[in-house]
Order: sequence, then C-alpha cells, then structure tokens
Amino acid sequence: MIYDATNCTLGEGPLWHPERKELFWFDILGKRLHRKGQHWQFDTYVSAAGWVDRDRLMVASARDLFLFNVETGETERSLCPLEADNPVTRSNDGRADPQGGFWIGTMGIKAERGAGAIWRYYRGELRRLFPDITISNAICFAPDGATAYFTDTPTRQIMRVALDADGWPKGTPEVHIDLTRERLNPDGAVVDAAGNLWNAQWGASRVACYDPTGRFQKAVGFDGLQTSCPAFGGDDLTTLFCTTAAEGLNGDAEGRTYAATGHGPGQAEHKVTL
Repeated sequence: MIYDATNCTLGEGPLWHPERKELFWFDILGKRLHRKGQHWQFDTYVSAAGWVDRDRLMVASARDLFLFNVETGETERSLCPLEADNPVTRSNDGRADPQGGFWIGTMGIKAERGAGAIWRYYRGELRRLFPDITISNAICFAPDGATAYFTDTPTRQIMRVALDADGWPKGTPEVHIDLTRERLNPDGAVVDAAGNLWNAQWGASRVACYDPTGRFQKAVGFDGLQTSCPAFGGDDLTTLFCTTAAEGLNGDAEGRTYAATGHGPGQAEHKVTL
C-alpha cells in the first residue's frame, strides 16, 4: 500500500524514529527531508539520517554531517565536513550502527566511476573506510554489531565485513550476496532482528529477504519500479517501508513511499552517539 503519495524524484534514506514513532525519508534530488504531511527544504543534497535524541537528527548532506531539529525546523550546527572540497560528489546511503557510529556513503552526482567512498562518524571522528566506490548502498548491520554490510551497486555484490568492539572494520570485506547471475541491482538495505538482510533492488519493484548466510528467502513486491531503500517501523517494527524514485519514469506509482505489514520484526534504529 502507499504510505505517502508525495512524489520523490529520488526517494531514499527512510528512518523510523523509535522514540517519536514517525518515519522520516529524503528526496535527494529534490533536496528535501520528509515526514508524513510535512517536508523541509535544503539548499544542497540531503540523503540519510540517524537519530540523536527525540528531536534531533544527524543528517548527511553533500558537504557535511549536521544536526537538524525536527521540532524547530532549524539546522543547529555542522558536526564535520563530508567531502566538502569535492564538488563532484554527494552523500547517498547511510545508517547508524549498534555501537552508536554512523556510516555514510558518497558517490558522484553523475555516478562518476569510483568517485565515492564509505565513511564512518564515531564520537566526533570521521574516518574513510572504503574508497573508490561508484554508487554506495546497502549499509546495514547485524543485530550483534559484529558485521556490517554494504554494496557498490554496479558490482551487483553485497559485501560483509567484520567489526571490532567499537564498530570499526577489521579484516577484508567478503562477498555476502552475489546478484550478478540474476542481474539485480542492490540498492538500500536493512537487517531485521533475526539477522535477515532486506535489500531494495533498483528496477525490480521489490525488496528481497536473505537469511544470515546470504540465502534468498522471499521478496516483497511494491508498485514503484525503482525501489531504493527499506526500513522497519510501526509500533511492533513489523511494517516494511520502502522508498522509490520517479527519476526518468512516468506513472502514478513512481516516487511514492510504500508500506507492507507483517514482516520482520526489524531492529529498532540505533542511536547516534556524538
């Protein structure tokens, strides 16, 4: 079903705030942050967020990570630059990890090959983790905080990497899910409470579920063709939300934000520690 009929050119970054019981999401190309019945306009691309407390989100933009107050509608302060000296890139997919860090991917505004990277903000430090990324996506985490997942979408491979006690990667990323044979394009992803990974697959009108070993379990279909990112929410975290993108398409189904009940349950989104 349609959760919100607002047309997003590039819907992304859905976040269910566990204290407010509200869904927030972005239209990257529209430079807007949304919640049902309301949006905030920015002067640069915004793409992903983590929650800091009841009223404040950490928002990733094309030039920095900043604190935004959803009650006042004001940007409180910039936390750190994010490739601010590189006009080619913008932020893309991101999510908070169980240790309180925030992972954010960047990419070229025109998807320039290898222009982006994946970064992690943790207790005031921003560190580049993985360079030479073309389209950063599928950033999500196992419930025990011991594994992170991500993809560079054109590779059609979702990677996994072990994390240390503070949430920093250790070792070399390995292939977790290989979608090259199916020619599927992995976009945003989220991990549920049981450790299953739910991946929005761009151009396939679906979110696919894979068990902790990477084995396909099922797919949930949505009317929008360009499914971009899922999130679990609702009072019991069994509603699967999914953003879509209208970019390059026509039709009433495109660019909407969807919801499907009876899945998961998901993990509560983790709080970002400043």
